[in-house]
Amino acid sequence: MVGGRARARSPRELTENPEAWPHAASGDAGAEAVRQIARNLEAALRQMDVSLRGAAAGSGVNRQTIADLLAGRSWPDVATVARLIRFTQIRLWPSDGPIDERELGH
Repeated sequence: MVGGRARARSPRELTENPEAWPHAASGDAGAEAVRQIARNLEAALRQMDVSLRGAAAGSGVNRQTIADLLAGRSWPDVATVARLIRFTQIRLWPSDGPIDERELGH
């Protein structure tokens, strides 16, 4: 959306099925990125067997901030994602690989 109006709605609200967050895809690029970050973080915390309180203590990110990210209620900033990446030691940011210049029409 233009002018940041998409930010008025949470990532969860921008998915095709908000009740299925984070397992329902989103046509909004930003919400889809947050959804994938939430899925990756959820899996990492489960694999590490770490609670939200433990993740907060280990990452320096507020527990409610982590809970809101996992629930799709907020738009995490880069510093938050970076701290969570450092804590989990896994790639949280979605990656589809490099963009082919031909896709950009160059």
